Amino acid sequence: QVQLVESGGGSVQAGDSLRLSCAASGRTFSSYAMGWFRQAPGKEREFVAVISWNGGSTYYVDSVQGRFTISRDDAKNTVDLQMNSLKPEDTAVYYCATDYSRYAMPTSPRYWGQGTQVTVSS
Repeated sequence: QVQLVESGGGSVQAGDSLRLSCAASGRTFSSYAMGWFRQAPGKEREFVAVISWNGGSTYYVDSVQGRFTISRDDAKNTVDLQMNSLKPEDTAVYYCATDYSRYAMPTSPRYWGQGTQVTVSS
């Protein structure tokens, strides 16, 4: 049973930073890609970032490129999302996710966390 638990959300001002963390359990963490998604009020869930199984490659949605950084710590079974220069449009519930791929993240991964709220005010 794969379990993903996010933490680190909160309410901040535009321009501030937040670091989200996701703790994974239930399978060999280091064998699979990990990703972050988000869902803003009234919008569909969207992909944010993915990191490959070995941390060697990352990919971001254009709107966060250069501001967000995804990283993983296989010793701790965690994947983090460092979010800098936050904007009001980053306001959303952020979800950690994984599937059975080593590099990519499908549109609807098999495993999800419960989500953590990020609110950015102007």
